[in-house]
Amino acid sequence: MENQIFELQYAIDTFYFVICGALVMWMAAGFAMLEAGLVRAKNTTEILTKNVALFAIACTMYMVCGYAIMYDGGIFLKGITDFDLAGVLSASAENGFDGDSVYSGASDFFFQVVFVATAMSIVSGAVAERMKLWAFLLFAVVMTGVIYPLEGSWTWGGADVFGMYNLGDLGFSDFAGSGIVHMAGAAAALAGVLLLGPRKGKYGANGQINAIPGANLPLATLGTFILWMGWFGFNGGSVLKLGDAANAHSVAVVFMNTNAAAAGGAIAALIVARILFGKSDLTMLLNGALAGLVAITAEPSTPTPLLATLFGALGGVLVVFSIVTLDKLKIDDPVGAISVHGVVGLLGLLLVPVTNSDSSFSGQIIGALTIFIWVFVASLIVWGILKAVMGVRVTEEEEYEGMDLVDCGMEAYPEFVKS
Repeated sequence: MENQIFELQYAIDTFYFVICGALVMWMAAGFAMLEAGLVRAKNTTEILTKNVALFAIACTMYMVCGYAIMYDGGIFLKGITDFDLAGVLSASAENGFDGDSVYSGASDFFFQVVFVATAMSIVSGAVAERMKLWAFLLFAVVMTGVIYPLEGSWTWGGADVFGMYNLGDLGFSDFAGSGIVHMAGAAAALAGVLLLGPRKGKYGANGQINAIPGANLPLATLGTFILWMGWFGFNGGSVLKLGDAANAHSVAVVFMNTNAAAAGGAIAALIVARILFGKSDLTMLLNGALAGLVAITAEPSTPTPLLATLFGALGGVLVVFSIVTLDKLKIDDPVGAISVHGVVGLLGLLLVPVTNSDSSFSGQIIGALTIFIWVFVASLIVWGILKAVMGVRVTEEEEYEGMDLVDCGMEAYPEFVKS
């Protein structure tokens, strides 16, 4: 009977991991649509190419070495694709199976690899419209194969930071990755943006900021809804278990709070934009929803629904002011990725101790600094090497012509010409 219960839980938890991983994979489509909608038409094909290619690179590099670095899972996934039911049952009996999470190692890899791709997708939008495609893709190899997995090993992997201290022992907690995934992606993006410089015409000689509107706001809106939906897998899957009543309830709470935070962020950003600009800014509304999602990701299981809404609203307010501030500092981020995922990612980490007594503000700050410094400095070095070896920015003429024709040789919206 105990074996049957174990097998049932193994099946349920494995299936839940796979389904949540598929939802997170769907976020790749959300990032692609969001970014494609917020760039100019002449750069759309290249953005789509980047998003598909980076996902493929992330999957491959995490298989080759990333998973092994992060969880000591064996290079090329050695061993985790094997399945021996008798061996699994024997290990369960020996360790005294008590209802803990039990699932296939392959499902764990699949769930983790889509998180890696999410972190890299954040970089794509921030460096859009002026970075060389192949420089970006080479950076993706290092980011997904080494930089992200190493900081992931210090957090979710439980390893000591360069053998010095363990973040978990210091009171650091990040339920689904406000810092580990989102702030890390933003740190890599910031390093690239600083070396890259702003788009031509974005900032005037006298300090004025020139808006560069996206080409397709319906597409950006679709991308936001796709991300909102995918986030249920992102946060819900991080419960790591579904096969009993208590954890099934926890999953439902996480889904509820994730949705509440997104709604709170969207409403707050819309109101703040209306007050500041006198208009109901759709792009701020979209980024507000995403900011709410990032803010709750660090701890969606312990807040009440009201607190989750308020946490999301804080993210929505913060992201508007952050986007405006970065523009004043002439840090050109076409899609607001650094603000949404970096600034609000830090907020999410700092909110964790409000409802989670197992964490501490000092631990959250040390963890945030560790993640940011490592990813930013490592990324700056890699971007710098790429800049010296092959260059990271296209020429002014190529930027004017558009990345679609320069890198891909095709346009996303070709005109209809009579023959």
